[in-house]
Amino acid sequence: MDRLDNTIRPYAWGSTTAIPALLGTEPTGEPQAEMWMGAHPGAPSRTGRGTLVEVIDADPQGELGTAAVAKFGPRLPFLLKILAAGAPLSLQVHPNLAQAKEGYEDEERRGIPVDAGHRNYKDANHKPELICALTEFDGLCGFRDPSQAADLLAALDVDSLKPYVDLLRAHPEEAALREVLTAVLSADREDMARTVTEAATACARLGGDYAPYADIAHHYPGDPGVIAAMLLNHVRLQPGEALFLGAGIPHAYLNGLGVEIMANSDNVLRCGLTPKHVDVPELLRIVRFEASDPGVLRPEASPDGEEVYDTPIDEFRLSRYVLPENTPARDLTLPTPQILLCTAGSVRTGDIELAPGRSVFVPANDKAELSGPGTVFRATVVV
Repeated sequence: MDRLDNTIRPYAWGSTTAIPALLGTEPTGEPQAEMWMGAHPGAPSRTGRGTLVEVIDADPQGELGTAAVAKFGPRLPFLLKILAAGAPLSLQVHPNLAQAKEGYEDEERRGIPVDAGHRNYKDANHKPELICALTEFDGLCGFRDPSQAADLLAALDVDSLKPYVDLLRAHPEEAALREVLTAVLSADREDMARTVTEAATACARLGGDYAPYADIAHHYPGDPGVIAAMLLNHVRLQPGEALFLGAGIPHAYLNGLGVEIMANSDNVLRCGLTPKHVDVPELLRIVRFEASDPGVLRPEASPDGEEVYDTPIDEFRLSRYVLPENTPARDLTLPTPQILLCTAGSVRTGDIELAPGRSVFVPANDKAELSGPGTVFRATVVV
């Protein structure tokens, strides 16, 4: 197995303190948003044998296992992260696999450079993801019932929002959500900025359930995404709870520290809360306009102590072990590749000791034993 040396991404929304606190390092004063663990070409983990991309390319069958290569090809199909949100991330959705392939091929045919700011599809893969809270974690996930969204907006008593309230109350669910989101994102920018300012003032005055939207508006003044955010469910995860974000589900992370895992893709369609490109027609084609419960996940324990976060995705499987002191070592050997990440305590796997924030890559079929005390997240695939 290989100890991983991982890159920390300094995105502007990142917390300046959360990842340093986990790692036991001094803050730099700069945002530290995400620590990437995996073989993503943008920031692959480094090992004593080279980058994880180089290690896998040299022997895909040996590193990933025969079954994983047959199912996913000669690449690690997931990316594991520690995510530390100090400010809201962009409001976004991800395409399903067919939409991603179609969109990628279309933009390739049209000759749009992959690194162009207005390109939507960086690759031909989907990007389902799971976020598991390490601290209290706030996010937005899926549409509210239109009548609930109408009540939330109506209580702000902002005249320019009243047409949206009427639409939400008058139309069937799908049509109501589609029409209002379309209207919000297509409105005159100056008019919408005034509406957002009025709404933000009202949210700050009302507090309570409105406080998250006042905070969003503080970070993104005048952004149409502030109103779009009020159409979504606000969720506060407790440590150990998780959210699964499937294709077409609008979502945003607002604040907190968590472990995130996703299919290895960069395909994001943004709805707002960002200075980046927002392709409204393509976004509206991808979004699933249906009210839904956020579906907070809690891990299901197996007899050997593994706690699994059940998702309908084969590209990744996330679980955790909470290991007491002086318990027998757990055998974690699998015929698939694994990344083990310590988030609390001090654990040992083989001759490698892991402190919080430290991780290892375990090739398929390599002997892997784990002992505590501590908490370890295990990322692998389903074959």
